[in-house]
Amino acid sequence: MFGQEKKKKRFVIKEEEFLGLGAVYIVVDTTTGVNYLTTVGTGMNGMTPLLDSQGKVVIDR
Repeated sequence: MFGQEKKKKRFVIKEEEFLGLGAVYIVVDTTTGVNYLTTVGTGMNGMTPLLDSQGKVVIDR
């Protein structure tokens, strides 16, 4: 409405890839910068922090 500021989204989709009946997304928490790998489709969904080759959580700064 009038005079209200638009609220910033907490999570944004950084990348998406569709695989048959499902999809894989990289979702970023805009507050912490942490990247999450999210899978959806065929009745099974999951979300986990995205790790780099050293096993550390990927964080956008």
